[in-house]
Amino acid sequence: MSFSHPWVLWLLPLALLPLVFQRAHSKSYSWLDMLPADPLSDLIGLILKILAVLILTFIIMGLSAPHSNQQLVERIGVGAQITLVLDRSASMDDPFSGTSDGIVGETKSAAASRLITQFVQSRKNDMLGMITFSNSAMYVLPLTENKEAAVAAVRATAGNALFQTNIGSGLTSAAGLFDKVPDSGSRAVVLLSDGAGRIDANTQQKIKDWYDRMHLSLYWIVLKQPGGLSIFNENYVPQEDQPLPPEIELHDFFKTFKTPFNAYEAENPKTLQLAIDDINRKEKKPIKYLEKIPGKDFSHLCFMIAAILIALLLGVKYLEVKTWKN
Repeated sequence: MSFSHPWVLWLLPLALLPLVFQRAHSKSYSWLDMLPADPLSDLIGLILKILAVLILTFIIMGLSAPHSNQQLVERIGVGAQITLVLDRSASMDDPFSGTSDGIVGETKSAAASRLITQFVQSRKNDMLGMITFSNSAMYVLPLTENKEAAVAAVRATAGNALFQTNIGSGLTSAAGLFDKVPDSGSRAVVLLSDGAGRIDANTQQKIKDWYDRMHLSLYWIVLKQPGGLSIFNENYVPQEDQPLPPEIELHDFFKTFKTPFNAYEAENPKTLQLAIDDINRKEKKPIKYLEKIPGKDFSHLCFMIAAILIALLLGVKYLEVKTWKN
């Protein structure tokens, strides 16, 4: 048992006040020995005092907000620990080309938000976290079993965006979410972007080391414009003295990971749905996870008992025999 406001318990001695003060009588007698003994009245008087003590005790305890402690129960389910890394560069506000499923001109960010929301809602035993990035990474949600928080975080990504694409910052921040979380047996980072940025050598080495040490699988969904450069084009040759395009360079870097890596290209909401469905199938493995069982609040119970005792006290007082009138 714990208390949200334990300092209120210092008021408990006040509950003994009904035992200290004597009841005021409406009549005075010059010689008490002339009155007959009345054990029943004495017993009822004691019961009334005890009721008053209990009423004050439960009110004070209710004000201190008693509750049981949170419990962690180990469960075995099917799922994964997944961090979503979502691109929030300005180009994500551009619409997909063409029409798909009756949706005309749906922006990449809106389509991603809609489909990832469905993905999150379909997962039962996952721990989900989220990082967004543009010119730098932004922590949105730590790894949590709270699906409502995850859905709200995904829907919030459909807002206004900035202009740069700092994928390296997003990937390192995503790895950081797993740092102090026990490994459930299946861990994945889902990177969704419509382009790529160059990552310096030091950051590349840090990403490789972290993903290897934390056993993180990487899924990269590229939102590709129709007719644009494909990351799977192994025959692409850059112009003389020119580096590889960022998309192909990043794809080549990801293929050097020791942990599993999968890449997808999506040109419209339909192919994006297919990519997310494939990730959904692959990340359904037996995992162990700790379910948080919230503690119970006993404040309402204390106030309810106090109310019942007050009603009982008033009922007994109503039965009191009135002294005669002058």
